[in-house]
Formats: sequence, structure tokens, C-alpha cells
Amino acid sequence: MEKLRVIQWTTGKVGKHSLRAILDDPRLELVGCYAWSDAKKGVDSGELCGRPATGITATNDIDELIALGADTVLYTPFEADLDQAIKLLESGLDLVSTNLFLNVGGIRGEVKDRLEAACVKGNSSLYITGINPGWINSVIASMTAICRDVESVSITESADCSVYESVETWGFLGMGEPGGATDELMGRAQAWLILFKDAVERIGDALGLTFDDIEFFCEYATAAEKVDLGWFCMEKGTNAALRGGWNGKVNGRTAVNITVVWYLTKKLAEGWEIDDDQYHLVVQGEPSMDIRMRLIPAEHWKNHDWDIMTALPAVSAVPQIKAARAGVLGLVDVGLPVAPMGEWMKDRG
Repeated sequence: MEKLRVIQWTTGKVGKHSLRAILDDPRLELVGCYAWSDAKKGVDSGELCGRPATGITATNDIDELIALGADTVLYTPFEADLDQAIKLLESGLDLVSTNLFLNVGGIRGEVKDRLEAACVKGNSSLYITGINPGWINSVIASMTAICRDVESVSITESADCSVYESVETWGFLGMGEPGGATDELMGRAQAWLILFKDAVERIGDALGLTFDDIEFFCEYATAAEKVDLGWFCMEKGTNAALRGGWNGKVNGRTAVNITVVWYLTKKLAEGWEIDDDQYHLVVQGEPSMDIRMRLIPAEHWKNHDWDIMTALPAVSAVPQIKAARAGVLGLVDVGLPVAPMGEWMKDRG
């Protein structure tokens, strides 16, 4: 089997998992690594992701990486650089991105036009999995294949965020603030949850929907008692959970819904019933479907090992992206990426 040659772009929280997954995937060969910071320049990629030395050192020289003649870039920066992405696509490199390009306006309008033009010039492809994580969007879209009629689809994500030790994130989202949803707080929440509006749009595009409107909604619940997580403290009566998301509407009715329930404690004064299953997928149609999905971590996992949920859908998609048409790709262009289970089984003997 001829391996696809891959460059890892940045090695942050998600990028480290992506880098490890490239090394673990027998379909792929790591040939380059981009380091955003000078401190990582010249460091072995293995060291940057907690693995043995690979002989591949990180660089911030884009031309040097393009000259490697790789097939694909695993693009996982915190913020997208549109000019860099265009340069990579024009050179003939496919991009599989966990970044949604929201800092440059998202994949729409002039940004999408420029990226499409770069793909045409380089005969390359751009596919964005996002951080939803991206594979759940493909899962629910594919579920509709057995239906003779579909009225609506919905995804509810329930996440215990007490393990996500980011004071900046939860402070921005109003956790620990006096209970209640002010207009200012709703603005902050909407700015953060815009990530999931993108997912509604992708599902709608896959299902051939044209939305009249994509409506934001959000509410908060408060701590029933003081909760001290060690790294973050919420007094009784302060915000400790949110439930929000987006409704994609067609003819005034919700056709696609994505809801996230993020909680730092289940001890809530409002008595919310919070699902222990991380994903609840519902298709209303003929037939209807109601599926619950529980993710079970390995015993050795630490808190940020959950970031593989963002990294792995991108890595697993690399072979499909290589085989796909040139251009900015959607869910139906790629299908359902899979892990190389058969190759792993061979290695186990």
C-alpha cells in the first residue's frame, strides 16, 4: 500500500493529537511539520507530541514544506491564515482543516471564492471537519438514507466541561457570573457558539436544504451550591451550565437543530435533566430514529485526550480527500471516513 505523504500544520492541543494519529495510521507517512512558534523550530516532531524521535523536525519555512512534494496538510491552527492556506492549495496540496476559518469570515462569499480559485489552480481540495466534532455531522446526514420522508434532524451534545481546565473559555461564556442571561452575555455566547451554526449549514447543504433563517438560542442554569473545581469556582446562584445552539429553518419550521449542553456541574438549581450520553441524534421522518451515543474514554486518558474527538476525524478523512474532486468539499463529497482497522489488525498478528 502506497502511503499518503502528510504535513502536520501546528502542534497545539489538537495538533498534537493529529500528529500522533498520523504516526499511528499505516495509510499515512509524516514528511513535514509546521511550527508556529520559533521555540518549536528545529524540534523533532516526535518530541512535540510525546513520541519517540521521527527524524522530521519542525519548521516555519512554508516554501521548504511545499518543496517536500507531500499530498496533504493536516491544518489545525488556532486561527486560520487565508493567504497561507491559498498558497498551500495553489501548490497542489490538499488541506484537511479542523479550523473553520471564522477569523476571516468563514467559508463563504469572497473567502470561499478565493479558496475555490486556489483549488482550481492547484487541482487540490479543501475539506473542513471543524470542532463539532466534524464526523457527527456526517453521521446524522447518512442516517437519513433509510428514510422515505424526513421532516427534521437534530443533534444534542452533552458535555461535562469540568475536565476542560480553561478559565478563559468559561469566563468568556459567563460561568461564575451572577445568574441570568443579559444581552451582553448572549452576545458572547453567540460569538462562541457560531461554530455550531457552521455545522447546521454543512448538514443543510448535504441534505439539499435552503434555510430561510438560522436562529440562535441560549439559556443558562445556576449552581445549586458552591462548586469549587480547584481551577474554577462558582458560588451558589452563579451560572454553571448553558444550553444553546442553532435552528436552521425552512418555511418557518426547524429542519436542522444543533444543541449543546455544556455543564461544569450537574448540581443545578433549575433541575436540568442532563444526559449521560454525549450525543443524542434524532431524525423525524418515515421511519423516525432516536439514537444515543456514549463515548467511553480509555483508562489512561487525561483531560485533554478528549481533543482527539476534533483531531481524528480530520486525520481519518485524508484518503477520501485525496480521492475526491478538486475544490471546497462538503459532507457528500467525502462520505464517512474510517479508521484503518484492517491494517492495525495485521500489525497485531
